Amino acid sequence: MAIPSINAEECTGCGLCVDACAADALSLVDDVCVVNEAECIECGICLDECAFEAITA
Repeated sequence: MAIPSINAEECTGCGLCVDACAADALSLVDDVCVVNEAECIECGICLDECAFEAITA
């Protein structure tokens, strides 16, 4: 797995990934998900939670 990448154009700011993140490495900034790479444990949960396919690894 790798640090997830967020496609800002696809992200709706719903927050599902933020709520699911086991490491609290995701946050919403201006209604777009942002990854704190220092906190990310590369588990991939956020990829599964994103209903809009805005997160890739």
